[in-house]
Amino acid sequence: MNVKVVITDEHPEEVVIYSREKTALIEKIEQLISEEEFELIGYKDREGIRLLLSDVYCFTVEANKIYAITENDKLYLRCRLYNLAESLPDNFIKINQSAIANIQKIRKFDASVLGSLTVEFKNGYRDYVSRRNIKKVKERLGL
Repeated sequence: MNVKVVITDEHPEEVVIYSREKTALIEKIEQLISEEEFELIGYKDREGIRLLLSDVYCFTVEANKIYAITENDKLYLRCRLYNLAESLPDNFIKINQSAIANIQKIRKFDASVLGSLTVEFKNGYRDYVSRRNIKKVKERLGL
């Protein structure tokens, strides 16, 4: 694959890829670009903290407030979950009515006898997959 970088002030920043098919490399490039453009500010004790999407394990709603769950923190976000869901990259998927998970940060799934599915993230945080979203999540992960 050839790479050409032109640094100029005459044109807006743009990435164009010519390819015969969409490969895993192209998907990673798209993800990197979308993460770079997307910036969130999380709040903890009234202090604003720049939040990288690659650090987020899950977005969740608790007491009508949106939180970003990271490795060691839980940061409050000043936005709506549905607005956030529209602008997230493909590695985020809605797992229930009040949670959006980063599929790259999922450690395992636990299925119960009753058919419910629980997600455990690499940081130990657990949430459930609603019945409405089980099929979509399984298809996305190739299960």
